[in-house]
Amino acid sequence: MKAHTEYLTFNTKKRREYINITSQVESALAKSGIQEGMVLVAAMHITAAVYINDAEDGIIQDIDEMLERLAPFGPDYLHHRTGEDNGDAHLKNILVGHQVIIPVTSGRLDFGPWQQVYYAEFDGRRPKRLIIKVMGE
Repeated sequence: MKAHTEYLTFNTKKRREYINITSQVESALAKSGIQEGMVLVAAMHITAAVYINDAEDGIIQDIDEMLERLAPFGPDYLHHRTGEDNGDAHLKNILVGHQVIIPVTSGRLDFGPWQQVYYAEFDGRRPKRLIIKVMGE
């Protein structure tokens, strides 16, 4: 079994952003030379997430609005007693999840129709990392 690792760094301009990273994941897969296996894509911060969904502006806005209803910015979360103001971002991470695993078949990401990989930032405006780990043969 072979493995290939890459890191991406994000420094978003806004507190919340959703970034399509499918092309970066495909690039890491191509560099790996792996034909059959898996790709792990994981946010390396507790206020960010990774998910798979449609590359359509409406669904991205729907996701953002749903997360804001479930974990709104601003309330006095107990976490804020630490001096932080990002309690909502920690909760959004739990709701979305911090990683995805994508099958690789014949050297390609084995997606269903319209599936894309996204990095979701919930407490941006500072550098954060993501890991892409390709494993297989």
